[in-house]
Amino acid sequence: MLGETWQDRRRASARGEILAVAWEVARRDGLGGLTLRAVADGVGMRAPSLYTHFASKNALYDAMFGQAWQEFAEAFEAVELPAEPRAALHAIARFYVGFATADLVRHQLMDQRVLPDFAPSPESYAPSLRAMERTVARFRALGPAVSDADVDLFVAALGGIVAAQWSNDPGGDRYVRLLGRMVDLLADDLGLPRPPEDPPTARPDDPPTARPEDPPAPPPEELP
Repeated sequence: MLGETWQDRRRASARGEILAVAWEVARRDGLGGLTLRAVADGVGMRAPSLYTHFASKNALYDAMFGQAWQEFAEAFEAVELPAEPRAALHAIARFYVGFATADLVRHQLMDQRVLPDFAPSPESYAPSLRAMERTVARFRALGPAVSDADVDLFVAALGGIVAAQWSNDPGGDRYVRLLGRMVDLLADDLGLPRPPEDPPTARPDDPPTARPEDPPAPPPEELP
């Protein structure tokens, strides 16, 4: 970057290392259990030296919050949505749920109020606003008139899937496997057409249906 000095590069490198260790500590001890001393020990510096980069624990949380949302925004921007509106809605939902269920600590910091004394700064909050604006824009581009209530319903439904998954079956798929069915219900409510070859999403407990080319099952043999 033009005008950047070696001191700037060194400071940016140190901040990046501190943030990486902070995530490790938070995943090990929980967000509330993160301490600057533990982070300093992980980086290999004295706590007073860490204060030159982050004046408080909330300042560290703030940088982590901004970093997480920036990663989300960049990853979502790279997602190529299908041209068919219903398929695009499924792709948006799968991306968010996949991102949110990949890392519990990151999800808690981004989407939950688990730190009562922390509020992100405008600078760190900006990536989350950009990500939400982009999500809404891509949602509205599906075709029909989409209201603010439709957007809220979509966000709440995805959040509910993620919350249920983390609360009741972390590491499993008990709730995320219902995502396709839920998105189809929302798509039906929005009036998004189904492709002719696309049958409704099956219920998880539905019995498998025979394919048209499958021959009928033979009748059971009678016992003598």
